[in-house]
Amino acid sequence: MNDDRRRVLKGTGGMAVMGLAVAAGLLKPQAASAQAWNKEAFATKNVNDTVKAMGGSSGAAESKDIVISSPDIAENGAVVPFTVTSRLPKTESIALLVEKNPNALAASFDIPAGTEAGVTTRVKMGQTSNVTALVKADGKFYYTTKEVKVTIGGCGG
Repeated sequence: MNDDRRRVLKGTGGMAVMGLAVAAGLLKPQAASAQAWNKEAFATKNVNDTVKAMGGSSGAAESKDIVISSPDIAENGAVVPFTVTSRLPKTESIALLVEKNPNALAASFDIPAGTEAGVTTRVKMGQTSNVTALVKADGKFYYTTKEVKVTIGGCGG
């Protein structure tokens, strides 16, 4: 089969499935589109400013129900893996902030109701820094912090 024909069939097949899902009411058109980017939140420099930019009225409270899993020492600051889980009921969103990055907010995830509140991502860190997981649960903000050391050139020291 011709490669061009195969590509066209794959592309139109995916669009047809998406169209059928919308027609059957399984997928709402607005659900398939991307969320608006919160430019103000991604320009913040600290946790309190991020809370305000994300719609909170006061600061966040520290919580032991939020767990950050990451290496204590990252040998490559370009791709530092993080897993954040929240045991707080009614978790609505999880954000990851890197204190010494030019923009503190590195990632933000909305958590659909009824799903397990956990995310895994990789972020770039220019230097050793405190990393904060900010969780919005039941309309309030909570956080926990962990220091991650970044080695220069992967020397391990």
